[in-house]
Amino acid sequence: MQQRSSVGELAEQLKQELNRYSPGGKLPSSRVLVERFRVSPVTVSRALAQLAAEGLVVTRPGAGAFRAAPRAAAAPVGDTSWQEVALSADGAGDLVPRTVDASGVVVSLAAPPPGVIEFNGGYLHPSLQPERAMAAALSRAGRRPGAWGRPPMEGLEELREWFARSIGGGVTAAGVQITAGGQSALTTALRALAPPGAPVLVESPTYPGMLAIARAAGLRPVPVPVDADGVRPSLLADAFRATGARVFVCQPLFQNPTGAVLAPERRGEVLRIARAAGAFVVEDDFVRRLVHEDAGPLPSPLAADDPDGVVVHVCSLTKVTSPSFRLCALAAHGPVLERLRAIQVVDTFFVPRPLQEAALELVGSPAWPRHLRAVSAELRARRDTMTAALRRELPELALPHVPSGGYHLWLRLPDGTDEAALASAALRAGVSLTPGRPYFSAEPPAAHVRLSFAAVAGAGEITEGVRRLRTACEEVLG
Repeated sequence: MQQRSSVGELAEQLKQELNRYSPGGKLPSSRVLVERFRVSPVTVSRALAQLAAEGLVVTRPGAGAFRAAPRAAAAPVGDTSWQEVALSADGAGDLVPRTVDASGVVVSLAAPPPGVIEFNGGYLHPSLQPERAMAAALSRAGRRPGAWGRPPMEGLEELREWFARSIGGGVTAAGVQITAGGQSALTTALRALAPPGAPVLVESPTYPGMLAIARAAGLRPVPVPVDADGVRPSLLADAFRATGARVFVCQPLFQNPTGAVLAPERRGEVLRIARAAGAFVVEDDFVRRLVHEDAGPLPSPLAADDPDGVVVHVCSLTKVTSPSFRLCALAAHGPVLERLRAIQVVDTFFVPRPLQEAALELVGSPAWPRHLRAVSAELRARRDTMTAALRRELPELALPHVPSGGYHLWLRLPDGTDEAALASAALRAGVSLTPGRPYFSAEPPAAHVRLSFAAVAGAGEITEGVRRLRTACEEVLG
């Protein structure tokens, strides 16, 4: 019998054999399945658990697994067309429609079809994730005294202190709120700082997930152009005067998607402009721990140079660990902190304590600095591989900036290129990419694509992916 190592394969085989048993009939024992399929007891256990979750088998401790009774007939499909009227009427009085377009977020979260090279991923490939270190940290965390109890609503003090030290400046644990990932923190910040219908200034281009948050909250994103040195202060000041906005959201370090770093001479100017406008700066410091090996010393967060409480700082552990390790710090100074905490508590109560304990175990272990060094070296190598392949295979795609941090490249397409057509052709060629349009809150100045080098298996996939992209470009660009 050929060995089966996949839980999914074993579950599928067992599904096909369920008709041999009447409802309530007993399946072979785990020991028999182990011997028959040449798999481990763990694989058998997980396959049976999968079938149980699908309602196909029932497991009874000490007795074994049994075929479940047939499912009841599906309920008749109702008529939900009334909801279109209800949802539209609900927002009829809104200054800004609160419809939610999640397409710009979904494109970086959805798994591509089998065989497609993932140039649109927003997270580290499993080979880059510290899976063993996270598993060990979670195991140790589960044995900590009180690990399964209720944590403080603001987060464990030791974890808040760790985040405060990493931010620097005058930030202390008292000014840190633990949240469930950066997306949750940004949602809390925008809801706290701006009422529905208000304008919010955003970099252009910027992260589609943040634009979706703003629009879902009924806010009106107003673009402020970014160049190679980050947001342009003169245009930021103009935007504050023209709109009366009280919030500016930015990514000063390795901006998404351009990779720009806010120039030293602009940092203080951005804070001064916001302070003069009586506005907050939401600093999304999302990839500080995804710096490349050749980056050199990094600038400190804006929050470290902000004694007046202008900056609301967001920094997450998710990008550098795993998409499921959703843990983030939201830092602020002054009365706004209480509003941020109130919204966080109302929305989610608190971040589960075992996850917070696991984070402490992880960042305090010898594996943590080793992981950061390994990711730093690998991201530099992947960036260089993709950059070289693009310049060799696709010189017609402009690459104005090669970042020294983050996980992607931002390319300008030739004038007149249809982004959607290129994305479709690329998928047919076996590579997925991210069109540039969702990164702009208004009309884009040109067509772009974003290519990620973090979610692929390695340099070989990068080279092959660019070759496939060459095929797509030949089809669309001629």
